[in-house]
Amino acid sequence: MNLNHLFRLGLATSFLVTAACADTTEIDNKPAATVSAPSEDTAKAEPAPEAAADTAAAAASGKVWKADVGTSSIGFLGAKVTATHPGGFSDFTGEATTTDGKLLSTRFEAQVASLWADKADAAEGSMGYKLAGHLKSPDFFDAATHPVATFSSTLIEYGEGNSATVTGNLSFAGKTNSVSFPATIEVTDDKVSAKADFKINRKDWGLVYAGKPDDLIHDDVALNLDLHFVM
Repeated sequence: MNLNHLFRLGLATSFLVTAACADTTEIDNKPAATVSAPSEDTAKAEPAPEAAADTAAAAASGKVWKADVGTSSIGFLGAKVTATHPGGFSDFTGEATTTDGKLLSTRFEAQVASLWADKADAAEGSMGYKLAGHLKSPDFFDAATHPVATFSSTLIEYGEGNSATVTGNLSFAGKTNSVSFPATIEVTDDKVSAKADFKINRKDWGLVYAGKPDDLIHDDVALNLDLHFVM
């Protein structure tokens, strides 16, 4: 085998490898959430007395809205070397509290058993069905041990127009982190809408399963929140 043939073989091999790689642009281009450790015991953590009083007063004079599951979605996009995989949760609840036309706080929780991958109605035995099952296993979300994923806001800071930065505790797979991410929030007389697109590193929540040696899993996962709340 001469050098020219080896060169052509190398180019062909390189092309095949490149062609097999998934395009992760949709994940890579999203803003990364700022991730930090929450209080040691988030259930017992309390704000300063003055802040707690202000928040309680605002909540008492505000409105509480419930998530409209039919028009809302909680989705994600993961990737490995050879493919990207959209997914989401079909069973979730949530609420939002507003005061003076602003979103004061929000909380929602998703049942991990409702996780779907590739297609929400993936047929039993299909790749999406098998992937959803693997994601619910102890390699990832461990749905049997940690059946609920939750987010609870701790601070919402408004920018220009409907833009905002939302900070809160995101919990799944037995790990809680504080995250801050950009969002678009709109409050009208009959609805509250909140949308956010950002990415997190799955390993920050202990999801360290690497995947197959020749098909490694991307560390970053894109999250897409499109939430609507009604009275």
